Parts: sequence; structure tokens; C-alpha cells
Amino acid sequence: MAKKHLRNLSFGLLGMLLVVLMAATCVEKVWGTGWVVRYVYGASWFAVCWAVTAVAAILYLIGRRVQKHRATFCLHLSFAVILLGALVTHVWGVQGRVHLRKGGTESSFLASDGRVVPLPFALVLDDFRVEYYPGTSAPSDFVSRFALVANGERQEAVVSMNRIFRYGPYRFYQSAYDADGQGATLSVACDPWGIGITYAGYLALLFSGLMFFFSPHSTFRQLLRSARGMRGVGLAAVLLLSVPSVRAQEGLPRVLPRETAAAMGEMYVYYRDRICPLQTLARDFTVKLYGKPEYKGLSAEQVLTGWFFYYDDWKTEPCIRVKSREVRRLLGIDGSYASLQDFVGPEGYKLDADRLAGAAVKDTHGAGEANEKFSLVSAAAAGSLWKLFPYRVISDTLHGGRYRLEWLSLADRLPKDLSYEKGAFVRGVMNYVAEQVARKDYAEVERLVEKIRSYQRREAAGMLPSDLRFRAERLYNRLNNSLPLAVTLVLLGLGTFVYYVRCLIRCRQAGKTVGRGLTGVMGAVVLWLLVLMVLRGVVSGHLPMSNGHETMHLLAVCAAVLTLCFRRRFPLALPFGFLVCGLALMVSMLGERNPQITPLMPVLASPLLSIHVAVIMIAYALLAFVMLNGVAALLLRAMRKDCGDEMEQLQTVSRLMLYPAVFLLAAGIFVGAVWANVSWGRYWGWDPKEVWALVTMLVYALALHPASLPWFRRPVFFHAFCVAAFLCVLATYFGVNFLLGGMHSYA
Repeated sequence: MAKKHLRNLSFGLLGMLLVVLMAATCVEKVWGTGWVVRYVYGASWFAVCWAVTAVAAILYLIGRRVQKHRATFCLHLSFAVILLGALVTHVWGVQGRVHLRKGGTESSFLASDGRVVPLPFALVLDDFRVEYYPGTSAPSDFVSRFALVANGERQEAVVSMNRIFRYGPYRFYQSAYDADGQGATLSVACDPWGIGITYAGYLALLFSGLMFFFSPHSTFRQLLRSARGMRGVGLAAVLLLSVPSVRAQEGLPRVLPRETAAAMGEMYVYYRDRICPLQTLARDFTVKLYGKPEYKGLSAEQVLTGWFFYYDDWKTEPCIRVKSREVRRLLGIDGSYASLQDFVGPEGYKLDADRLAGAAVKDTHGAGEANEKFSLVSAAAAGSLWKLFPYRVISDTLHGGRYRLEWLSLADRLPKDLSYEKGAFVRGVMNYVAEQVARKDYAEVERLVEKIRSYQRREAAGMLPSDLRFRAERLYNRLNNSLPLAVTLVLLGLGTFVYYVRCLIRCRQAGKTVGRGLTGVMGAVVLWLLVLMVLRGVVSGHLPMSNGHETMHLLAVCAAVLTLCFRRRFPLALPFGFLVCGLALMVSMLGERNPQITPLMPVLASPLLSIHVAVIMIAYALLAFVMLNGVAALLLRAMRKDCGDEMEQLQTVSRLMLYPAVFLLAAGIFVGAVWANVSWGRYWGWDPKEVWALVTMLVYALALHPASLPWFRRPVFFHAFCVAAFLCVLATYFGVNFLLGGMHSYA
């Protein structure tokens, strides 16, 4: 009876805590972070519930003699150690901020609860500077140099993003800086024991998890042995249809010849805080305006240069996509595309604030998006979008007093210290290009373009991207249109999935040739996606895992690779892989409308970020496979009653994938916690995405305890649970990004 009570207490409290965590993220959206921190995350009752849950779980494990299975017992014990470390940090740890000004001395800091906490030493700021990516205004790091004075001795110290300074139990992190560059704010953390205990728990989790997977007596290895005898099921072949290219229609506005426009695309331009080919600006411009990287067979470079050189032709062209029905009504257009002149009527600009208010427009987002497109076209036509001309200036003290590079557009006022020759070139060269365009002397246009490139290389020497990086970006721009591939993969996955279920129902196998053909297709997909990832990584200068588009692309790669790994033992992995890969690419392309390649934020410039994202994406891919496997099992159950053996086989496959998925999810969460501790001074902040990632891990962990929770021994319940549990993954990734917000809403 004691074991039963301990089981009910531990799992009951865990279930209650899951409900509290899910509810807290929703309440935070309404009542604010301060409320949930005070009454939930920082409340004594919350800490007590976690402590009682951990103690009851350990006693229950001891009562079931789980300690005989060392790997399993140590795995559970590591979570208790992590919770103990969190409790020690909560009770004895202190966090706050100290503001330093050059020449001033500080010997205390402001704690997060508002208390002024004295320091056993003094801090003196010597210097602060912002470091920038070469040739740009995008910060690459924030560096504070200060002195720590204790017992009459002076110790030099440096902190920057992802670089902390330790002195005894105190740790200092770069947090903020003053606008005049004469001051900096450092985060301070004093946690003598909590971090060490927590990190010990992380290491114990890692090693016990590895022990579990390699132990010959573990549940995972038993499932693996039982799966070796499972009967494979073949898959049907689905033909891949080529997507025909769109030809240019008659009556289009005038444009430069494709070759001449492509030559202009090879100029350097300063765009989104980095130096890139003009081709990149043209592609983003066309996608933003029209929704696709080409317009009726015209290249992106032809579209951008067309707006500049042939403005009168293009202003009447209905190429501006307007999504909002209310906005289309105000513009007086019938279809989804408006021309530039549709935005202006006899009464003036149709979408100004007064007219929107007078028309009681509810879709303010749609109106804002239409206004943004109008401004974008105006900037392209006027030349302010074309920042082509580098200009060296002496930095102020905030930037270290060194030379830095600014870029002038065609519409910018020339600096007073710019020489007459350079000023004349900047002001006149594009006008001369326009004259040659009017004369249709395209050879001269290309010669002038090369002259502009020579000017750019000379003035920005040492700060331009390498030729390899430049060529990689141009190639990436040409290849990066994954939507047709995504649609094809989804259709292929649906077709093979339906056929597989029919095979299960009819107890029939498909030919091996089909499986080999589909494996070849998946192999080609993996290579294609890896090429895109490598190109994007070369262009950005960091591993492409820093935003929603890149993480979904990584998820597609993980799904494809896992498919190739599982295909022999688990043929259903092929349709699952096509579906997950295709859907991930679709979602990534939805985010491709705005998130271009940009310099990495300093806080994200850590190898721990790459490990964190990669491990989490592999876990999500495995959980997606488990969900689709559950769908197949439930369909089989609905159409065939005598399917007990097949249901159990599918359950075995799902459990085999669940173990590494949950372990990787836990490892990814804790790697992220270490990264946060190094960057921000705290390893857990109850951010909505952190909370939902923890919820997802704990929810799926329940399915790994069939000995304690008998419902999970029933195949139907198990599969239904795995399908429903995937809602936690969707809430973690999409719900936080689009509804709940938080520090992680960019990823």
C-alpha cells in the first residue's frame, strides 16, 4: 500500500504541476510576468510541490527496488539533484545589476527584489566599447573593461557577451550600456552552491542516459531486440511531377535585359546591417512585394531595377500583393494585387492614419503591411534603398576611435568631408547609368556597373565579404526556393502513408523496388537540404540555427536523416519522413517572407546555441514520427478489428523512438540552460518557451512508465496519447512564437 500511495502522490503532484505550468504561461500573457513570478514561480508552495514530488518519486523507486537497475535509478536521481540545485539557488542565490560609470566606484548592487546588496570589493569601470561586424553598423560584441579592488589590490577584469568574469562566488555578465558610451550595466549573480549542484545534476543526467541506452538490460535494449523480428511493410511509388517554369507574359512593363540586370545584382549593397550582393536586396524586395522571388518570369534583379529605371511603367503594374480585404476595399481593387497608383486618389493617400480611422479599419496589421510595401517601393524608386557607396569615417569613443564604414544611398546628403571627386562620382554615376539605359547601350551599363564595383572595393578594402562568401550568397539566392519541393514531399508522404495503411489492413507487402526508389529520393532531398544549409552558413558566418526559418529547415534535415536511419527496420519511416520534412519546409517558407540573413546577435554567438537547437530539433523530429505512427495505428484499429499484433508492433516502434526523443529533449533543455547561465547569469527564468519545453518533456516521459501507469500498456491508449501529446510540441514551437511571446519567440 505504501508503494501505491507514493506512486499516486508523485504522479498526482506531477500532473498538477503540469496543469499549473500550462495555465501560468496563459495567465502571464494577461496579467504580466511579475504576477506569475510572484504568485507561482517564486511562491513557496510551488517550490514545496516540486520538493515533495521529487522525494515521493525517489522513495517510490526505492520501494520498487529500481536501484538494482543503476542506469534507470541514476537517471531519475539526476532530476532530483537538478531540482535540489534549483532550490538552493532559489533560497540562497542573489541576482541583480550594478551600473558603472567611467571614473566612478561602486561597492554595492541592486538585487532583483529591490534590495541594495553590499559587495566585499569595489568596481571601477575603465572602458566600454561596442565591437561591430566589419564594414557594418551591426554590433558583434559589447565589451566592458573594469577593475575589481579588494583589500587594496587591483584586479583587471573583462566581460562581454558569452564571456563572464568570476570572483569567488560572484559572477559578472554584460547586460547594457549607456548611450554616451561612458557607462555600462553588469548583471551580478552570487550563488555559491546552487550552480555547482545543478551542473552536477546535468552531468549525471548525461552519463546515466548514455548508460541506459548502452545497458544490455535496459527497457530500450529489450524493445530493440523485440523489434528485430518485426515484419517489414513495403510502400507504393508516387511519381514526382516537374514544376514548369513560368514564362513572361506579353504587356509587362519595361525591364533591363536579364544579363544586364544580373550584372547589377553583382554590386555590393549595405542591407539589413550587412554587406551583400544587390541580388539579395532584389530578391527580398520582390518576395516582400509580390510574394514570390520572380514576377511573371522576370528575375528579381529585373523587378528592382525596373522600378528604378522605368518607374512610369511599373507604377501602373498590379504587382503589390494586398492580403487584407478591408485594405483592398479602401484601395478600390478587385483582385489581390494593387498597382502603386491605386494607393493614391484625388483625395490623396488612401491609407493615411486619418482615413483608416474614419473607415474604422479593424485589420490594422494588414493596413500596416500595405503601408510598408508602399514605402518600400517608394524607397526603391527614389534610390534611398540603394546604399551602394562606402564611406570611411572616424569612430567616436564608443567605437574605440577607429575607422568604421558607413554606406551612402543615392538619396543621402553627402558628408561635408567627402572629397569633390568622390562626391561627384556618388552623385553622378547612377544618373549616367540611367542615361545609358535610356539609350539601350547595355554594354556601357555593364561597364559602369563594374566601375561602381571597383569604387566599392577600393573604399571598403578589407571590410567586404570574401569572394567565396559573395559567390555562395548569389548561388544560395538562386537555389533557395523550397516551396515546390515542400509541396511535392507532402503529396508524396500522403500518398505513401495512405498506401501503407491499406497494406496493413490487407496484410500485404509492397515490392522492395518501391522502397529503394523512395530511399533514393530521400537521399537526394538530404543532399539538397544540406547544400542549402552549408551555403547559408557560409553566407551568414555562423551555423544556420538562429531563427524560425533556419530551425524549421534543420528540422526538415533531421527528419530526412532519421528516415534514412530507420527505413530498414521501420518502413513506415519513409512516408513519415516525407511528411515531416515537407511540412517543416512549408513552415520555413512561411517565415521566409521576412527573416533574411542578418548578422548574429552577440548573445547568440555561442556554440552552445548550435548544440541546443540541433538536439531539440532531432527530438521534435522523433516526436513527429511517434505522432504519425499513432495516427497510422488508430486508422488501422478503426478499419480492422483483428489487428492486435500490428498495434503492438507499432507501439514497440513508438516506444523505441520515444526513449531517445525524451532524452534528447531533456539534454537540449539543459544545454540551453547552461548557455543561458553563461550569457545572462541565470540558467532558468521560467520564460514561456522554457516552461512549455519542460511540459513537453514531462508529458512524453509519462508514456515511458507503463510499469507504474498501466494505461500505457494498452496500445490504443498509448497511440492516442502520443497523438494528443504532440499538441505540446506545437504549443512549444508555434504557440509561444505567435501567441505567448517571451525571450524565445524568435525561434
